[in-house]
Amino acid sequence: MGKLPKISIIGYGAGDAANNLAFTTATMFLLIYYTDVAGISAAAAGTLLLVVRVFDAFADLFAGRIVDRTYSKRFGKFRPFLMFGSVPLLLLSVAVFSVPQIGESGMLLYAYLTYAALGLAYSLVNIPYGSLAGAMTQDPSERAKLASARTIGAMIVGSGLGIFVAPLITPENDLQSIFTFMTLGFVVVGTALYFFTAFTAKERVRRDVPHVTMKQSAAILKNNKPLVLLCISSFVFLTGMLALSTVQLYYLRDVLNALPLYALFSIIQLVMVFGLAGFIPKIVRIFGKRTAYMAGGGIMGVGGVIVFLAPPSMVWLGFSGLVVCQLGIVLVNMLVWALEADTVEYGEWKTGVRAEGIVYALFSFTRKAGQAVGGALAAYALAWGGYVANAAAQSEQAVWGIRAGAGLVPVAASIIAIAIMFFYPLTDAKHKEIVAEIAERRLTRGVAAPMDPSLSTAAFTVNRGQNSTPPTE
Repeated sequence: MGKLPKISIIGYGAGDAANNLAFTTATMFLLIYYTDVAGISAAAAGTLLLVVRVFDAFADLFAGRIVDRTYSKRFGKFRPFLMFGSVPLLLLSVAVFSVPQIGESGMLLYAYLTYAALGLAYSLVNIPYGSLAGAMTQDPSERAKLASARTIGAMIVGSGLGIFVAPLITPENDLQSIFTFMTLGFVVVGTALYFFTAFTAKERVRRDVPHVTMKQSAAILKNNKPLVLLCISSFVFLTGMLALSTVQLYYLRDVLNALPLYALFSIIQLVMVFGLAGFIPKIVRIFGKRTAYMAGGGIMGVGGVIVFLAPPSMVWLGFSGLVVCQLGIVLVNMLVWALEADTVEYGEWKTGVRAEGIVYALFSFTRKAGQAVGGALAAYALAWGGYVANAAAQSEQAVWGIRAGAGLVPVAASIIAIAIMFFYPLTDAKHKEIVAEIAERRLTRGVAAPMDPSLSTAAFTVNRGQNSTPPTE
């Protein structure tokens, strides 16, 4: 299918930068906003985040069905959601960080409604955005570039928030004004980024069935072994990754006594992403995505061992462990989106129907579940150690609890995630064969335009007296 224009790759990366103006801002600052600005109790805020994140995971599945049932002849299947969903999403981000002082019950109800609405709006933009990569190209190297681009976009926003906004979150500042002006600014910037993506990252992969039925969606998920294994592995990996990211601030502050290194760590993350992005296509060509994914998991595991075992007095060693962990995380995150896109072709090969929306929705559902579990495990590790908030120094057991959350959980997760991927059957060579077979089927059928939307999965079919059936393997 040829190389993608650079403007398309940059445009696709801009979309995840826009996504993270809402998503990363919420994950980084929403809890402290609820407790320190709105005045919602920590227990109530924690329950709120748990409940709404579970809702968010199911919202992804709902969004996947909406996407698969939608098709615009002018703009395609995915870009309309970016164009028409971006402004509501970003305005809801402003609303989430604007809790009115209307009594404890009123504030809590407002927080539930606005955060749940933000989650639904995010799903209706992020699911089509993530699905778009699979519709832009079927070339493994080009997909790796798209995965790198979205990782860069997300990391630029995350690092920017960590470097420039996080230091402002102190009691002496007017936090409400900071969050209000920041989120209002993000409405303007985010809208521009989303529209840049919509007009540059165009769909290029042909589809035979524009509108996918529920029955077809179920058949795709049921017959897609690579997707199931990738979802399970990604769930476990995200559990370890989120446990680490949740407690790494505690690790730097309470174990290494080196909180100023947090800004340096954010800068290193950014440099790491840009440095690795240029090598990802070559890594994919030489080793393949599955092998590189497992290598990334192994790197995170090695870093976790260092983090757990490094004596608190050896700051450089503990900090190096965090950096090694992050290297593995960046590598996996750059590859996992390309792996997910490959499973779309596998589902099409097995059933005759191409359904990026529901495939990406299931994948996103499991990732959000992994994030929730990882955050919970990190909290349990702190509780096991007897962590005391605002203490001048933590007990030895509390320090071990933090080290376990930052080190042992990622190690265990990496081992399990790698073991699962040993059984992942969709190698790059197999994917290439599948793509070629799908193209051959279309030529055999003599199809020059999208088939009738009512075409059933089983009718994999019958033009020019030829018959082609989905594989049973």
